[in-house]
Amino acid sequence: MEDKQMAAEASIQYIKDGMTVGLGSGSTVNFMLEKLAERIKEGLTIKGIPSSLKTERFAKQLGIPLTDFSNTTKIDIAIDGADEVDPNLHLLKGGGGSLVREKIVDQAADRLIIIVDSSKAVSKLGDSPLPVEVLPFGFEVTTEQIAAFGCTPVLRKRDGQPFISDNGNYIVDCKFASIEDPQALHEKLKHITGVVETGLFPQMAHNVIIAREGRIDILER
Repeated sequence: MEDKQMAAEASIQYIKDGMTVGLGSGSTVNFMLEKLAERIKEGLTIKGIPSSLKTERFAKQLGIPLTDFSNTTKIDIAIDGADEVDPNLHLLKGGGGSLVREKIVDQAADRLIIIVDSSKAVSKLGDSPLPVEVLPFGFEVTTEQIAAFGCTPVLRKRDGQPFISDNGNYIVDCKFASIEDPQALHEKLKHITGVVETGLFPQMAHNVIIAREGRIDILER
């Protein structure tokens, strides 16, 4: 069993009957969804709130019952992936482009469980570019202001055209030499008009499940 799958399956133990579950996005979460669907077929009763259109489609395909925030604003537990996790459980997310909805779902949850393989565990955030979702209008100005914080911002593209998020926005991938203070950088970037959200999730995870060469480590905040 590969590490991603092992981390995903280890998270299922936290899901109890009757819970509303935030469903994250990404390849590791997809393994969790497959295992969750098996548990539902065995009799587990839950409702899921997906954090992306991709997750919503896959969950429906697997037969996972879904709900949304018009029916409940309470999420018992959210299970999500991450692009990077540091020793303080700060997260860098958004490689798949779903950072805004992921953050809404993850912040609404009483408990956030992050599932990753060991390649995502870093000593300091910033090995990967930081995704920042921005409004298309005036994105050139917004990008200039982001660059002033010491990064190289690149507009994300797909097939030669700007990548469009589930929310109709652009994403700018910002390469910093390193991110010394994730909370402070997040707050500075959020103050820029035109920035919708950043891919920094500081001090949000309650547990991080890391699969490493067939072994599971669980970090707790």
